Amino acid sequence: MLQEIININSIKVGLIAKDKDDLLNVMVDLANNSDKLKDKDRALKEIIHREEIMSTGIGFGVALPHAKTGAVEDTIIAVGVLAEPIDSQSLDNVPVNLVSLILGRENNVGMHLKLLSRISHLMNNAEFKEKLIAAKDETTAYNLIKEYDA
Repeated sequence: MLQEIININSIKVGLIAKDKDDLLNVMVDLANNSDKLKDKDRALKEIIHREEIMSTGIGFGVALPHAKTGAVEDTIIAVGVLAEPIDSQSLDNVPVNLVSLILGRENNVGMHLKLLSRISHLMNNAEFKEKLIAAKDETTAYNLIKEYDA
């Protein structure tokens, strides 16, 4: 399911962000590499708005920022493996080192929820997280996602 959506160009290993706002900005930039983002500024505003409602730092070093938006032609997933963990106001106060951004179309709530569930399931797999954090490059990270999503 994820492998049909994730574009290797929207994965970054060694991602650098100085704080949560910078992280969200970098992740939307990464999503923009998919060629499915029509309005980057709108997508960023909607991600920030969603984050103001409640932090998407779900705990255990993982953040899942997401929004349903008219700023995309189709669903986009961007994945970041941070070079250094940052405070993302996670529910458990653990700094974030893995981020999966989902930008879904406004009229496709079902797909959005399925993707959130699938990514949450993957990120709860300790072995997967450990391997993803240790990934040396984007190709390795992409192949891990494909392997564990199968």
